[in-house]
Amino acid sequence: MKRVNTLLTTAFTGLLFTLSCTQPVREYRYETIVVDDAPFPMDTIKVLIYPQKDFPITRYGATSGGTGNNTEAIAKAIEACNQAGGGRVIVPAGEWLTGPIHFKSNVNLYLEENAVLRFTDHPANYLPAVMTSWEGLECYNYSPLLYAFECENIAITGKGTLSPVMDTWKKWFGRPDAHLNALKTLYTMASTDVPVEQRQMAENENNLRPHLIHFNRCKNVLLDGFKIRESPFWTIHLYMCNGGVVRNLDVKAHGHNNDGVDFEMSRNFLVEDCTFDQGDDAVVIKSGRNRDAWRLNTPCENIVIRNCNILKGHVLLGIGSEMSGGVRNIYMHNCNAPDTVFRLFFIKTNLRRGGFIENIYMDHVKAGRMQRILEIDTDVLYQWRDIVPTYEEKITRIDGIHIKNITCDATDAIYEIKGDARLPVKNVEIKNIHAGEVRKFIHAVDNAENVTEENITFDKTSFSTVK
Repeated sequence: MKRVNTLLTTAFTGLLFTLSCTQPVREYRYETIVVDDAPFPMDTIKVLIYPQKDFPITRYGATSGGTGNNTEAIAKAIEACNQAGGGRVIVPAGEWLTGPIHFKSNVNLYLEENAVLRFTDHPANYLPAVMTSWEGLECYNYSPLLYAFECENIAITGKGTLSPVMDTWKKWFGRPDAHLNALKTLYTMASTDVPVEQRQMAENENNLRPHLIHFNRCKNVLLDGFKIRESPFWTIHLYMCNGGVVRNLDVKAHGHNNDGVDFEMSRNFLVEDCTFDQGDDAVVIKSGRNRDAWRLNTPCENIVIRNCNILKGHVLLGIGSEMSGGVRNIYMHNCNAPDTVFRLFFIKTNLRRGGFIENIYMDHVKAGRMQRILEIDTDVLYQWRDIVPTYEEKITRIDGIHIKNITCDATDAIYEIKGDARLPVKNVEIKNIHAGEVRKFIHAVDNAENVTEENITFDKTSFSTVK
């Protein structure tokens, strides 16, 4: 259940007129969203009610047709909107080619119906490098296609489409030696406390692809109503952000590492009424990798995901594996994954991560076919197992995992828990689970304490011996 009202508030947001050396006082109204269906306390979420001022990109020289580059025109519209105290930057119907879009506070990028933003695939267009992250490690890399850093009150809304040109990025999907060597270099720098400003990765043949949307250290975010068609890397990445709503999105991206939405070291978010069709995981909760995350010390917490459909994806809800800053208070409910996923609910970490995972809930999910309904694995290292060393060992504490009221057509197993003997997984509740068919085994548990199950049923099995 959601209660919404508006709050008149005075905001001191640091918006400066160019001819003034003092901060003007502006009055803003917010939509306040109280998420009261979570099994943990949630802070009120604020979303700006944007001033009724429109800044069409055509006013600043933008031309449609998908040929001329509109990067400068869009930047001018955003600057004018910000300087005027906020409003909507309007992208009209038509196809508009652009390079990176950099947000400023109090700007709502509004995509009219039948508007298509086409982002170039020329890497040089995404320089100079900006502060971002790559799989949990902070660095300077090619600008994300839509980027915000330390902004407040930012939005992308409307019924239009974000559709990057993908030719170059598809060539970068592979991981040749030059790319892997760059990742090893970044990993080493992060593991030995090299300052982030010195981690310059947008050079040579490193080929670290940019995110589609990357909002970094922002407040009061709204993503509402638009479509996404493909992405160079993680599709929506909300990094160290505080407060916001992701709703009514239609996201389709089937390239390499195309997660749907990644929350990393972020808090107080609601995701609702979205459709995800992904080449990787659908909804992912992260909190940085290893020493970088221990330095930042910012858990990912207080996130509710509800009423979403996942058409394709490796995982419906994934926690980790970059989760060294800690993850807690995550609640997914009333979602559907009618086709095929590898795992419905996957918690993954390894001996390098440390951190904690606690108070994670999944409730009322209908699904198709999968390998596992629930899997917890504390030894997930992917290619990193052999290409980089273990600098420090820190075991992840996992305590308080709850999954109930799940139905699926078929699964290899109901649940599998692979804990670490040095710090076993604790307090896992599995309740009211029904599978049409179980193909390999019912469950397997190693290094876990107080795993309780109730009312686990299935129509048939395809194996002769229970593991």
